[in-house]
Amino acid sequence: MQIARRPLRRALVFIGLIACLCFPAMAADRSRIKAEDYVIDAEIVPKTHRLTAHAKVKFTAVEDVNFASFELHNGLRVTKVTDEKGKPLTPERVTQDNTVRISFPATMAKGTSATLTFDYEGALAGADDSPVEGLKLAYIGEDTSYLLYPGRWFPVTNYGIDRFTATINVTAPAGTTVVGSGSTTAIRPAAAGKTVTTFSWQKPSFPGTIIAGNFQESAFGGIKVYFSANKKQFAPAYADTASKELEFFSSLYGPAPGGGTLKLVELPDDTVPMWWAPEIAALATRDISEKTNYRFLADAIGHQWWGATVNPASKDDWWLMDGGARDAEMRYVQNTAGQQAFEDASRDMAVGALAYDTTPLGSIGKLDTFSPQFQALATDKGGMIFHMLRWVIGDAAFDKTVKEFMTQYSGKPASVADFQAVAEKNYGDKLTAFFAQWVDGTGAPEFKMKYTVYRVKKGFRVVGEITQDLDLFRMPLELKIDTDGQTEMKRIEVVGTDSAFSIETFGKPRRLVLDPNNWVLKNSGDLRVRVAIRRGQELTAQGNLSEALTELNKALDVNKNSSLAHYRIADIFFMQRNYQSAANEFRESLNGDGEPRWTEVWSHIMLGKIFDTTGQRERAVNEYRQAIQTGDPTQGALDEARKYLEKPYERERRPNGN
Repeated sequence: MQIARRPLRRALVFIGLIACLCFPAMAADRSRIKAEDYVIDAEIVPKTHRLTAHAKVKFTAVEDVNFASFELHNGLRVTKVTDEKGKPLTPERVTQDNTVRISFPATMAKGTSATLTFDYEGALAGADDSPVEGLKLAYIGEDTSYLLYPGRWFPVTNYGIDRFTATINVTAPAGTTVVGSGSTTAIRPAAAGKTVTTFSWQKPSFPGTIIAGNFQESAFGGIKVYFSANKKQFAPAYADTASKELEFFSSLYGPAPGGGTLKLVELPDDTVPMWWAPEIAALATRDISEKTNYRFLADAIGHQWWGATVNPASKDDWWLMDGGARDAEMRYVQNTAGQQAFEDASRDMAVGALAYDTTPLGSIGKLDTFSPQFQALATDKGGMIFHMLRWVIGDAAFDKTVKEFMTQYSGKPASVADFQAVAEKNYGDKLTAFFAQWVDGTGAPEFKMKYTVYRVKKGFRVVGEITQDLDLFRMPLELKIDTDGQTEMKRIEVVGTDSAFSIETFGKPRRLVLDPNNWVLKNSGDLRVRVAIRRGQELTAQGNLSEALTELNKALDVNKNSSLAHYRIADIFFMQRNYQSAANEFRESLNGDGEPRWTEVWSHIMLGKIFDTTGQRERAVNEYRQAIQTGDPTQGALDEARKYLEKPYERERRPNGN
């Protein structure tokens, strides 16, 4: 996770803001065909939010079928469907799961291919008809238009699984810059005041994202940047960071897809904060600033390998993609920001891994793709599995594993079993217990340790026992021994609920710490606090404030001095206009443990807003001054405080009737 934004949080980036519509009833239907190639002619009309499209879809029958189902945004109306001979077919729209079902006049044999042509149109102006409830993934507007692959703006089969090639022709108003995957073979005039841009991607992948707007284009070698005029000054820094990340990931996974070509694109703040497609890394406006958001960028670029190059064979294997990209981000943090930043980031990842750990990772196919539970498991627990596997088999074997995996399955879907086989080959031993524990199981151990120190001839001997509550658990753990001399690190094997150990040191042991570098996913009081806070944040984002307060109070049950828990509770009271309770909780946050540090500056700012709202300007000014005195600029805090020093904060009035 990254630092909060107002100061709200990376945890809510994908996880708290969105809940995916589920498609269980039609899943078997869609799996009977596989889309392979698209030729799409699309016109966007920003003034009316309108999309008009003509799509030829070549697909193959996975088994004998007499119908096919395609996912298509509910805001789009199919006007005509024809087969390859031009014969009209009758589409059936199923709005419950955003599908269009086409019945064939005769059964299509397994392994045979066919082509259907769809004509469709509609307005893409909001999130009401989105395939992901409450989230705009396909939008056409005057400043920026974005047609993201998960928005199902074209007929999709097996989202995230079926790889395809595509030629996409986009007609847009003249002067509009259009960005897509692959080579831009032509930008040519169309009707008066319009141009057509063509994108061709002929290696099976996921080239289904188009972003268009009034961008300022700039090039830095193989990196092209498409930012708005307000963000253009940050283009060189972001291009430089992207170039370094491409180089670093190429050293881990092999040559960059597309030979190192990458398009950095600005997204509006009203959709996902980050998206990727082949050769595309898109970031929200709020995450493009003087301080380069290298972690979001690393995640998007990591998906050029974990997603664009190798993708999951099924929804149960999805964590290979998102977890692999999360681990890529962690590796870059370690390489760039150092060991402490890496350990802090891994702790954040552990919080996400444990937030919804009630479903085995190997069974997440039953969950909604954009639900908080699916996202936490696939991204954070998946990332933790890569992180822990690296510790178990060692850096050399792990790096060889991921590089071989990329080479062996490039351009193809891969399963967890495929990945495990490559890892076992390079490790030289079976990893059955590891994958059974972390992929097929749930929960994490909570370690306890007791030990006795003995004086021996050559120094000291520590005899002890590690206990935990998972009977089938088996993993090596790192033990840090602080002595009178140098700190010593030992690797010990933990098997079952009780594991004895005996180690010798030269200096007298003063303190023992188990897993000091957070290589293993484990429970602790601190993590329980952070998990409860995360769940509270996500429930707040979903508008479920009563349950959010319940979760946040669970955090206070464990640590009554948690500044972050008090801050989040205060934020809810502020949203509810319960100013006295909000002020009390912001004060508790200031008097708490001070973790994270930004709670201090933002608590003062929020108290200032409360005093301004309640007509106490002198007290408000005092809080803004105290905020500035902290010197903490987290997410523009100092600018925010200075702004309201000059002019009092005014809260929007409630709409009439609310």
